[in-house]
Amino acid sequence: MINNKDKVAVIFGVRNDSSIAYQVALKLHESGCKVALSYVEDTKDEVLALMESSGMDNRLSGPADVRDESAISYLLTSIYNTAGPIDYILHGVAFGNQQVMCYSLPGSDEPAPEYIDIPFEDLTDSFDISAYSLLRICRVAEPLLSPNASILTLTYNASQRVFPNYAGMAVNKAALENIMLYLASYFRKSGVRVNAVSAGLVMTTSAGGVSGVRKLRKIGKVTAPLGNVSASDVADTALYYFSGLSQKVTGNIHYVDGGFNIMGLAIDE
Repeated sequence: MINNKDKVAVIFGVRNDSSIAYQVALKLHESGCKVALSYVEDTKDEVLALMESSGMDNRLSGPADVRDESAISYLLTSIYNTAGPIDYILHGVAFGNQQVMCYSLPGSDEPAPEYIDIPFEDLTDSFDISAYSLLRICRVAEPLLSPNASILTLTYNASQRVFPNYAGMAVNKAALENIMLYLASYFRKSGVRVNAVSAGLVMTTSAGGVSGVRKLRKIGKVTAPLGNVSASDVADTALYYFSGLSQKVTGNIHYVDGGFNIMGLAIDE
């Protein structure tokens, strides 16, 4: 059992109980962490209710639009002043609208937007939220981190392969992974670790709104040697990075996808 008693963890990206970020928060809470959750206006009530139901201290929570450096600074400084230096940060934030991800809505007769027509303004806003925000959070957090702190972000294999209904978000994930690598090198001076978990397709609320996602889950079930993964599976791996067990691991992209990433095609048994 990993003992994180009195460690301080900040989680960005909880939307509801199906979120990978929430499952990570639960694992950290169970391991003894003081867990702080960020929220935006439309997730506030859900996040606070989840904290209360799981026994987390909802005083360690607050609003933070990850596009707003001052809002991030206010949240992290408040957590630092209340709970102490920050040991762990999870960057679990991502957003891309229909025009960016090029998907059709379930049950709709309208065709999916074309990749070549992705609007620049929509893509840059999506990049700001999904990728650049990791750099922004780390910049603000740097003076507030404990020695040998650990920062983790969530990515997806679409950064390396073509998933048509992911489209512009794949650009963001590729950028996110590169930002993670450079941050891992940057933080060598303080011993802070920065890594990424590349999760298989998990049925979150956001994923459920994308046409074809259930077909992808069926493909994953027969393609991945170990089958599909759950948010809890991803959280188990995150806990390794949020512990002393990974104290010499940085700049790593850790696949938690049942082995999907190694396969060229499905194998019939």
